[in-house]
Amino acid sequence: MDKFVIHKGLVAPMDRENVDTDAIIPKQFLKSIKKTGFGPNLFDEWRYLDKGEPGQDPTRRKPNPEFVLNQPRYQGASVLLARRNFGCGSSREHAPWALMQYGFRAILAPSFADIFFNNCFKNGLLPIVIPESVMDLLFNETLAFPGYELTIDLDRQVVVRPQGEEIPFEVQAFRRFCLMNGFDDIGLTLRHADKIRTFEAERLARMPWLSQTL
Repeated sequence: MDKFVIHKGLVAPMDRENVDTDAIIPKQFLKSIKKTGFGPNLFDEWRYLDKGEPGQDPTRRKPNPEFVLNQPRYQGASVLLARRNFGCGSSREHAPWALMQYGFRAILAPSFADIFFNNCFKNGLLPIVIPESVMDLLFNETLAFPGYELTIDLDRQVVVRPQGEEIPFEVQAFRRFCLMNGFDDIGLTLRHADKIRTFEAERLARMPWLSQTL
């Protein structure tokens, strides 16, 4: 998992409440058991005018020119502004995968659905809870100024606006530690690889029959 310490990126505004995980990555794309390849189908039903199916060439599809992420000014965005209850619906982990594979590193919203919120941290995507009044300000500034960027400092737990004003936020200490060091659940476990190998060797010495295979 990539580390997240300080990130500066172009901002895109998703001005909808209750965006559910089926909108983020529709169900027909969940057949894959891999964790890659979901970025082209992020927000598929809103992003394209034709129906999306697995295996399609995205360059041959019909993009919806009205959808925010298809507008030229938001190409390359890596910070997403959202509204209340972002990520509601089913618990599919594919949703943060799709967001990250599109290029997003952080999402700012007044609130998130719990399971989606937890899945983000486990995959290196930073969800930041920001008061609704401040979100209104950020939406207005993003719409008013093409090329609008925010800097997110996870170590100091602040979002820095272009003028230098700082917006504080809080991330639970353990989650912050994991993101800043690039540790997912497997990475955390592998920090103890030497102890695991020692335990396995000692156990095998006591119970050598465990090495036998049928």
